[in-house]
Amino acid sequence: MTPRTPAPRSRRERPAKPALTYGGIVATAVRLMESEGLQRVTMRRLAQELDTGPASLYVYVANTAELHAAILEELLGAVDLSPASAEGDDGEGDDAEGDWRERLARLLGSYTHVLFAHPSLAHSALIARPSGPNYLALVEAVLSLLHEGGVPDAQAAWGVDVLLQVATANAAEHSARDRTAGAEAEHHALVAALRDASPDTHPRIAALGGDLTSGAPGQRLAWTFRMVINGTVTTPRTAP
Repeated sequence: MTPRTPAPRSRRERPAKPALTYGGIVATAVRLMESEGLQRVTMRRLAQELDTGPASLYVYVANTAELHAAILEELLGAVDLSPASAEGDDGEGDDAEGDWRERLARLLGSYTHVLFAHPSLAHSALIARPSGPNYLALVEAVLSLLHEGGVPDAQAAWGVDVLLQVATANAAEHSARDRTAGAEAEHHALVAALRDASPDTHPRIAALGGDLTSGAPGQRLAWTFRMVINGTVTTPRTAP
């Protein structure tokens, strides 16, 4: 007997695809980034993952840059903002939690570590411009700590941008180094070059020696934040 050819299956009998939503699109983009890297999170790749056409995504996200900003916004929800609320009854801050500078450094450290946990996103964060509730909460937390410290509003308004840029750039630099082949060997070569510099040709390098590369990464990061915070406090905005 000749085998019967199965009747074509009606498209109406296929399971309906879940309706596209902004939240579902972003959640899928985050999963793609974690499994394949941010460079693979494009509108075309995301549409393939969602079993739809790229044109359908443009209703929710304008382009790949906006998509990456949405991923960053989603991940900013993991930043620990509690240091901004660790304030005593007198408004001066809880001694057990440290003063406002220390708490601001911890908050910025949490933001940096979120980017450390997603290396492919760190570099993109230098140009991504999220504007959702998580980003606004981060900015508000930084500004409230600067206000608690008595930083003039004009300096705080510019300082918050610099503080977040420093944190983002630090994460991007380290993520780039971590992905570079031979990064550890290059670091050792730099340490040796600085240590062995001749006092005749490079007297200041020779004088400082190993201190130029001393300190654990966490110590250097915390010092960087304190330095920039202090600069925000003491540097007035002047007319151009």
